Amino acid sequence: MHLEIIIGSTREARVGVHVGHWFERIARAHGKFDIELIDLAHVKLPLFDEPKHPRLREYKHDHTKAWSARIARADAYVFVTPEYNYAPPPSLVNALDYLVHEWGYKPVAFVSYGGVSGGTRSVQMTKLIVTGLKMMPIVEAVNFPFVANSFNKETGAFEPAAAQEDAAKVMLNELYRWAEALKPMRAKPAG
Repeated sequence: MHLEIIIGSTREARVGVHVGHWFERIARAHGKFDIELIDLAHVKLPLFDEPKHPRLREYKHDHTKAWSARIARADAYVFVTPEYNYAPPPSLVNALDYLVHEWGYKPVAFVSYGGVSGGTRSVQMTKLIVTGLKMMPIVEAVNFPFVANSFNKETGAFEPAAAQEDAAKVMLNELYRWAEALKPMRAKPAG
């Protein structure tokens, strides 16, 4: 099973890179997935610019074709997302909007971070989007309320509490179950 961990924030001074790399280490140690970390800041998708609707899969631009190929190979996703104004970052929404079929019949889990809500409002809004893409958002999640408290005050290293690591393991187990269960749907073309 191929798991893509997608860091949704593209800001220069973002916490998502630290959270994403932390989660990647846990996912690799979990051992049930082949892991790929995708940082949207490096993908650099422009604001959606395809002339035709993505459901047609008639992509004009090379960046869309590359994004399509990359996303299509996954069996499951984990979105690492902050909360911007009670919502997901525009970079994550834009990345989702580029494609339709490539996302379908795949489970998605969330590692969110932020202030008091820990990014949970961002996750709730993203769940509405992904269900429209025929993805299966799972209940199990990891969140970091007051994420700044997860950084070591002396070294600056990202050192979350054991509870987050435990939650990540539970989430990965459930994500794997959903990826296995949805495999026949991914293998069979619609229609």
